[in-house]
Amino acid sequence: MDIHIRDATPADQPVIASFNSRLAAETEGKILDEELIGHGVAALLADRTKGRYWLADIDGQIAGQMMVTYEWSDWRNGMLWWIQSVYVPAKFRRRGVFSAMYEHVASLVRADKDACGIRLYVEKSNLHAQDTYRNLGMIKPGYEVMESILPGK
Repeated sequence: MDIHIRDATPADQPVIASFNSRLAAETEGKILDEELIGHGVAALLADRTKGRYWLADIDGQIAGQMMVTYEWSDWRNGMLWWIQSVYVPAKFRRRGVFSAMYEHVASLVRADKDACGIRLYVEKSNLHAQDTYRNLGMIKPGYEVMESILPGK
């Protein structure tokens, strides 16, 4: 089984928005506003300064997605790439799809002179995902994520 990783294009917006909706429902029990997520995906696809999406393909079927956004680290004088919006449909899980996407992104980080590392956040209860990330060489740095989302956003 060959897994091909490619950059997403604006034509992929509907499937990415659908995957994001499925991700939110499966992992957090949240129902996303379809119009809002559609516009959000389209905005990122139109502006690479916001981030990038990659899609995994197996035999012509989209088998997964990964988004990266960027955070400048003054401590490291480099850009951290944040992995987000990872989704692999159930029929493609446990087949190396995430690992293939991660290795693709990691190779791009290594080749980018301005990039200094990769980060992601994971649900505390998602022990399977944490094991996967550890097996890829990721560590828990000891930080807790906190947020304040503005009303209506």
